[in-house]
Amino acid sequence: MTTHIQPRMTQVFRFVRCSYADGVAELVYAFDHGEELVERVRFPNAPAVPASHQAAFNEALKLLHLIAGVSYYKAGVPPRIDVAGGPLDDATADLLDALYLHGLAEFAYRNGLDLRGRIAFPRGGAALPAAKALGLPHRTLVPIGGGKDSLVAVEAIKSIGGEATAVWVGNSPLIAACAERTGLPLLNIQRELAPGLFELNRLGAWNGHIPVTAVNSAILAVAAILYGYDSIAFANERSASAATLEYEGQLVNHQWSKGQAFEALLGDWLHQHVAADLDYCSLLRPYSELAVTRTFAKLTPYFDAFSSCNRNFKLLGPKPADRWCGQCPKCHFVFLALAPFLAKPRLLSIFGRNLLDDENLAAGFDALLEYQDHKPFECVGEGAEARAAMYALSQRSEWQEDALVARFRSEILPQLEVKDLALEPWLQPSAEHRIPKRLQPALAFFA
Repeated sequence: MTTHIQPRMTQVFRFVRCSYADGVAELVYAFDHGEELVERVRFPNAPAVPASHQAAFNEALKLLHLIAGVSYYKAGVPPRIDVAGGPLDDATADLLDALYLHGLAEFAYRNGLDLRGRIAFPRGGAALPAAKALGLPHRTLVPIGGGKDSLVAVEAIKSIGGEATAVWVGNSPLIAACAERTGLPLLNIQRELAPGLFELNRLGAWNGHIPVTAVNSAILAVAAILYGYDSIAFANERSASAATLEYEGQLVNHQWSKGQAFEALLGDWLHQHVAADLDYCSLLRPYSELAVTRTFAKLTPYFDAFSSCNRNFKLLGPKPADRWCGQCPKCHFVFLALAPFLAKPRLLSIFGRNLLDDENLAAGFDALLEYQDHKPFECVGEGAEARAAMYALSQRSEWQEDALVARFRSEILPQLEVKDLALEPWLQPSAEHRIPKRLQPALAFFA
């Protein structure tokens, strides 16, 4: 184990090497001259990489090595980054500089760090020739997270007869159950963090939120080349691009790697470096959280399987109440966002309780509304759309007597402009997205 390193005193973070054999990618890192940190990513039943795809696979694997390193770099945030093989081309360095700076912004904010000017991947390497189209099969990897969003993306693709596979990283029973419920072919990839990372944490490493969606995206780029898919379709709404807060001149967004900026950076990089016909997009990008939730409210077969609750993820049981802790921001937001679109008894049966009739949850809902607090560091919608949902409920007799809705009417609503609280604008799609033409007919699913 790495027992002789004081992580916060390290000077260099090293990307040592990466390799792949028999379905297992090994990603190796180190601080200074300390012991190696070896992460493994396991791709089940992996076929041989065709010779025609080998160069693309190698580039995707290198990117996975560079992106997954964020889990380890944050332990010490040393002032120098060293990449085996020499400097990176400018496009790759740009991608990584942006990802580490913005993807670790919440981590930096919570730890009182300023990473601006500190993160600098070595650059100046020769630009690679533009990647060519590989003739990848017209089928889509759809990442499943256990919540409403990815299930909406699945059903949208199914609605156009698209060939797709439900894919997830890790061993969550809830995610596996949701993936099985889709009826799609399944792909479960395992990521094994280096054991030495936990030892570094014991020794006082910096710790906190990382842009895990970026890591999973890089894993799926490798999988797309390995198994043969021409698209990776995440389920990230346009709301994910909105910052959580601004601190000392820097926007801090818990969901930065789910936002439009990262999607564009990675999508362009994959076209340029890996395969011209490999598309990376979010199928839900044109829509707000409320618009997606309205669509999900029609997908009743998933009501007893899905959960967006982060706190309770490992304690999930067969009953709806067991799938929702009722205390975390995700539970609060999903309840609030579904409420305008579901019959009240149906919503209460999903959650097992009425979260809007519990005065003890006032502070949690205030944060969602950005009332006397900033938006939570969670994957939740914008404050303005939460206010629109709460206003809609405040106008409905079946909700008006509930404690937090009544409090909204009497205390918060008088401080707001009613003209800014309409629900309908949040249900309209934006024209900004990177959805490939082959998948664009799926957008009709939201009409």
